[in-house]
Amino acid sequence: MSAKVLLLDVVGLTADALRHMPRLTHLARAGARAELGTVLPAVTCSVQSSVLTGRMPSGHGIVGNGWYFRELGDVLLWRQHNRLVEGEKLWETARRRRGGDYTSANLGWWYAMGATTDLTVTPRPIYHADGRKSPDFYARPPALHDELRDELGEFPLFQYWGPTASIRSTQWIVDATRRVLDRPDAPDLTMAYLPHLDYDHQRFGPDSPEGRRAAVELDAAMAPLLDQAEAQDVTVVALAEYGIARADRPVDVNRALRREGLLEVYVQDGREQLDPWTSRAFAVADHQVAHVYVADPADEARVAAILRGLPGVDEVLGREAQARYGLDHARSGELVAVAEPGAWFTYYFWLDDDRAPEYARGVDIHRKPGYDPAELFFDPADRLAKAKAAGNLARKALGLRYAMSTVPLDPSCVRGTHGRLPDSAADTPLLLASDPRFLDGAGDRVHATDVRDLVLHWQGLGASATSDPHERIRA
Repeated sequence: MSAKVLLLDVVGLTADALRHMPRLTHLARAGARAELGTVLPAVTCSVQSSVLTGRMPSGHGIVGNGWYFRELGDVLLWRQHNRLVEGEKLWETARRRRGGDYTSANLGWWYAMGATTDLTVTPRPIYHADGRKSPDFYARPPALHDELRDELGEFPLFQYWGPTASIRSTQWIVDATRRVLDRPDAPDLTMAYLPHLDYDHQRFGPDSPEGRRAAVELDAAMAPLLDQAEAQDVTVVALAEYGIARADRPVDVNRALRREGLLEVYVQDGREQLDPWTSRAFAVADHQVAHVYVADPADEARVAAILRGLPGVDEVLGREAQARYGLDHARSGELVAVAEPGAWFTYYFWLDDDRAPEYARGVDIHRKPGYDPAELFFDPADRLAKAKAAGNLARKALGLRYAMSTVPLDPSCVRGTHGRLPDSAADTPLLLASDPRFLDGAGDRVHATDVRDLVLHWQGLGASATSDPHERIRA
């Protein structure tokens, strides 16, 4: 079987969400459906890399959405360069097996910069010399940038993440994907990232009225793309990296380490900054998983005991336990903490909000040493937060500098999370295919590391299961 494939990352797609998505439900009923066995951590960058390489995090090195770069002495999240992902990617394997006659496009999947796809479209803001940030995107070949901008307008960056995140960003990606499929040289593999469910499922919970409405909005936005793929005889494969589960318990793991004298800070302009160089232990919090870096092996038992004593911590994994989950990589922390169901880890390391770093109150995904879902909210304690944001946007329009200090420091507003392996069908991600034969022999559960070879097999380029059992551990 040889066919063009549209590989959609429908973030947060679960059986519960699918009930509110009639067009996608029609695709599943006419085609094939399975649960997706995800990886630990069940976060965007790790799972996407497993899907595209057929390896566990221990094999591709993406141990989270970010980690402590020991060689740099810095915590970095949401890096973009594809060379960070170890292993041959799906399209590279296909190109090699076809002798070079294979084309691919990436619209929004992570680690797009420097990737060997033929077409690339990914959000890439302009960081001005005066500190302002403007929406833009990177495109390759370069002519594609102006073509998409002229037809679709600028990429709606401020609707892609933050308190104003909405369907507009996903709609832009859908529209861009449709134009790529319409090209005379439409790729053999087109990958598109559709993040809309991530927003209100984290803000309000996956079972909230807002969460259900988000599923309806996403389905409506996807419908023209699915119709176009069907008309063009393109096989659609839709999957989610994770399902979002209800959450109501933030766990301040770094504050616990600081109170024990293990985490250190330094002060700039009266505000505290994490000092990873001198800290004996600190955590890179990433939803429900935290990589805990311990400088001295002699401290590991003490740090593990502190973590196990924290309410909301389910497991603490040393290297041997990490290996059982396929997470034992040099980039991983000496210890990995996994939260209990309903709990998640904050990155907060300060003990007094008046001493919090300036970035804490802003949407600043690259400077924060951990993931911050509170960025999805205007601070409910500040009744003028939205007015301040509007004023700052007006300043931006005039070319003036501004600071969006609207993010709450109280994380109790967050109602959805992910990262641990699923606990029930309600937070188990799905894999759907428009052709019922795509999952022939695969059963009703497909592991993330098997998706790569299922696509290769469908396109007549290889076996339907990865051949090296050491590269993956099924969840």
